[in-house]
Formats: sequence, C-alpha cells, structure tokens
Amino acid sequence: MTRVLHIALTPDWETALNQGRYEISTRGVTLAQEGFIHCSTAQQAPKVFELFYADLAPEDLRLLVVDEEQCRELGTPMRWDEVPGSDRPFPHFYGPIPVSAVVAVLEFSGSGLPDVSGYDVES
Repeated sequence: MTRVLHIALTPDWETALNQGRYEISTRGVTLAQEGFIHCSTAQQAPKVFELFYADLAPEDLRLLVVDEEQCRELGTPMRWDEVPGSDRPFPHFYGPIPVSAVVAVLEFSGSGLPDVSGYDVES
C-alpha cells in the first residue's frame, strides 16, 4: 500500500466532495491544464508547503492522504516522476483523484504540516 500527500485549498476540496473527484494539480492550476496532480511523500511535503502554500492561512488548507491502490483500482494511475532540482522522484496522479481514495483529510493549525504519523504515508 502506498499513500501520498496532496496540499489542497479548502474550497477546492469542498468542490471535490460535491463532484466526487478532485481535479486540482497544484495551487491555481487544474488537472486539465497540467496533465497530472502533484503529490508528495512525507519527506517532500514540508518543502512543497514552504515554497507554495506557507503564505496562506491554516484554515485555507487541507492535507489529503491519498491511497494509490484505491486510485488505481478506480482508474487513476500514479507515477513517480523525476522533477528538476529534486534528488527524489515525486508521485503524480494522471487523472482525477476519487474522493473515496482520500483516506484522511487533515486540517492545518499554526505553521507547518499536520502530523501524518499513523497514516502509513510514503516517506
């Protein structure tokens, strides 16, 4: 079982709950525009947060814990892609993430990421 993380804006997650699928690649960019949804491991997520989301209020963010196997079974494959400047590949979903494949939605409080220990997230 592989579980990875995606930082979502709260309104984007609320839209996904209504539609049954999450289709935002990264802040301000859709799956249709990018071709995949950016995700990260537990080790990679703090840097992603720092670079792209640290300027937002905690209540504006949710940390999605996504189960790769459930996504694949529902028709959305994940690949590990090399990213320029990174020493490790990043996980990317090549299609929408079904909300049923999101095994946890964690709220931010204060600065930094919510604790993901206990969710078996890929490190």
